[in-house]
Amino acid sequence: MLDIIDKASSGERLTYSEGVELMGSYDLMALGLAADMVCQRLHPKNYRTYAIDRNINYTNICLARCMFCAFYRDEDSPDAYVISESELFHKIEETLQLGGTHILMQGGLAPGLRFDYYLHLLRSIKECFKIHIHAFSPPEIIHFTTLSRLSVHDVILTLKDAGLDSIPGGGAEILVDECRQALSPRKCSVNEWLEVMREAHRLGIKTTATMMFGHIERPEDRITHLERIRTLQDETGGFTAFIPWTFQPKNTQLSSPSPSPLPQGERDGVRGELGGFEYLKMLAISRLYLDNIPNIQASWVTQGAKIAQLALRFGANDMGSTMIEENVVRAAGITYRMKKEEMIRLIEDLGFEAKQRDCLYRVDNDVHHR
Repeated sequence: MLDIIDKASSGERLTYSEGVELMGSYDLMALGLAADMVCQRLHPKNYRTYAIDRNINYTNICLARCMFCAFYRDEDSPDAYVISESELFHKIEETLQLGGTHILMQGGLAPGLRFDYYLHLLRSIKECFKIHIHAFSPPEIIHFTTLSRLSVHDVILTLKDAGLDSIPGGGAEILVDECRQALSPRKCSVNEWLEVMREAHRLGIKTTATMMFGHIERPEDRITHLERIRTLQDETGGFTAFIPWTFQPKNTQLSSPSPSPLPQGERDGVRGELGGFEYLKMLAISRLYLDNIPNIQASWVTQGAKIAQLALRFGANDMGSTMIEENVVRAAGITYRMKKEEMIRLIEDLGFEAKQRDCLYRVDNDVHHR
């Protein structure tokens, strides 16, 4: 095991089987030290980054009805909504006032909205505000191809022309179709998710990649996920960052004592809320395996401030965003909040300088972020 860790920390590429072997390790400190070494080699300057943005969910109406989601509502639900333009603009104005540089805009796969709605959303924002729009994850874009009867390429190009700046890596969950068929059969397949990202990169649109783990997947499924991200990055170079986070079961169909979506004995499910050990282990392995992804982001939203701070010594170089607003994880009963001042303090307590970045991980060295 230590020879694999030494190989990764020295900059050599790990194989799939070596990644699977690391998943069986319980030597958290060895994994963390190696991941920190890799992180320091990739980011040798003595600062770590954070962002100020807002997650705006334009609708909670969704036909996918994923088993892991506590946020979605049916179209006739009493608390279903589609955001109004005035509310949207108010949220963006507040984000800018608080020093935000971008908005993350995602929503459910609403059957009642037409493709023109999304184009109007983008154009109206760009007409009124100077802000980066990071929006529409691959499941949404695949949904748009159905609405518009356009190809993935043409949908992304049309969105780009309307004002889309970059694409979030949501909807990846675990990039193994067996998992996806059990958890979210109405959502895009592995190949469709990868196709969206490939076409976006070809069109000059940067994206992030994510992984939600700790539900029904096996350890080797997580490495399959990393392998698919790494392979596409070799091809396109369009991923700016990787963000892994743990599944939050409360209020979802997978919360205990809900039955497993897979036959008993067919898969070693991990159902339940994973703690800091498993999170930091997966984070460190992600940094060691994804040798071509420049940035790894911590997830204080699911793990809290102290584990997120530790993440900066387990391979992460970015604390993520202050998230002026976040609704999806909150719907699963997780209510961690973090102000900019606390994020700066957590970074500085580790001996780093804290620097605000934009959505593309650019840092303005002339701006003081106090």
